[in-house]
Amino acid sequence: MSDQYQRIRRAFSAASQSYEQAAVLQREVCGRLTERLSDIEKQAEWILDIGAGTGTSTRALHQQYPNAECVALDFAYPMLQHLKQHSERIQKPRIVCADASNLPFCDSQFDLVFSSLTFQWCHDLAGVFNEVRRVLAPNGLFLFATLGPDTLYELRNSWAAVDDAVHVNHFLDMHHVGDALLHAGFANPVVDVERIVLTQQSVDVLLRDLKALGANTVIGKRRHGLTGHRRLQAMRREYERFRTAEGNLPATFEVVFGMANQANAQHPLRYFSTDSFKKS
Repeated sequence: MSDQYQRIRRAFSAASQSYEQAAVLQREVCGRLTERLSDIEKQAEWILDIGAGTGTSTRALHQQYPNAECVALDFAYPMLQHLKQHSERIQKPRIVCADASNLPFCDSQFDLVFSSLTFQWCHDLAGVFNEVRRVLAPNGLFLFATLGPDTLYELRNSWAAVDDAVHVNHFLDMHHVGDALLHAGFANPVVDVERIVLTQQSVDVLLRDLKALGANTVIGKRRHGLTGHRRLQAMRREYERFRTAEGNLPATFEVVFGMANQANAQHPLRYFSTDSFKKS
């Protein structure tokens, strides 16, 4: 198990108690993703929620499919413990602590595999998609959301003006995500993008919220030692260039939505792009 994987898991485990209060984006994306299920009218007896976290998506899936068996999977066990303790509407939540790239389930077990804002943390997206296709039942549905490369571009550009270290993660664009779906053998893949802009009073509040979510781990090569006070101050000044006329600092999140089927027939991949905004 890599040091990088361990760092990410420790960060999310440590954030289990603070996660829900800071998870404004996560709730918004989960809501948009479950809305798509309403449009599809998919029937499901067995559901897998990958990256369930503290249970926002699991509770939403249970509400939409009250008679289905929903399995909540996450690689951070404290998150699952929080889910189990705070999911009163789910009498016996099924929780599994495991990695998305090595799913501990039989082939063709799930009618629906759902994942909201998890795959951006997976270093082997192709391997994850292969595992999802393996556990998905014939004619099953795969629905997910992940982050795209324009996520937190304000913070990335502000740091880039200060030093050449990596302070913000780089994420795959929707074309790479779509290619990974095709290479994994999914049918009828559709990929689209929405941009959600949250506003904060200061960059320090943004950084605090990222830490509260466990989303402050930088993937890849890290700068050794602590970020200097002068560099942090310089980054704050750079970020001020993005302050709006209303006095808030924007934080942009590019959300890549994907949907595909487990079936034999293949169809051309379709891409869509829309912009939408939400202020906290």
